[in-house]
Amino acid sequence: MPENKRSFRRSGDNKSRAKTQTIEERIKDFILRNSKNGYYTKVSTLSYKFEIPQDKAWEIVGGLLTDGTVESIHDEFTGEMKLCEEGKTYLILNLEQQRKRQKSQEFKMSNRRKSKK
Repeated sequence: MPENKRSFRRSGDNKSRAKTQTIEERIKDFILRNSKNGYYTKVSTLSYKFEIPQDKAWEIVGGLLTDGTVESIHDEFTGEMKLCEEGKTYLILNLEQQRKRQKSQEFKMSNRRKSKK
C-alpha cells in the first residue's frame, strides 16, 4: 500500500470517537451559539431546524428554562418566544437595535443615491 494512502479501518479504540449528542444537547448548543453571535433563537425555528414535533420543542425549551441555562423574551410584534443564553437578553436587544438602525441608514443612503440619478 502506498505510504500516503490510509487504510479504511480506524486504528485505535472507539473511546477516541466523540459521543453523539442528544437532541436536547444539540438544541441547547444551537441556542447558546446564536446568543454568543448576538442573536435570539425563536422557538418555532427549533421544530423545523431539528425536525422534531412542536410539542417536543416546547418540552425541551421548558427544561432549558427550568434549569436556568436559557432565558426567554417575547417578540414585541408577534408575541413569539425568543431564547438566549442566561444574562444576555439586554445585550442582544441592544445589538438588534443597532442592526435595525444600521439597516435603516443603509436604506436611506441607497434611496438618496437612486433619487440623484
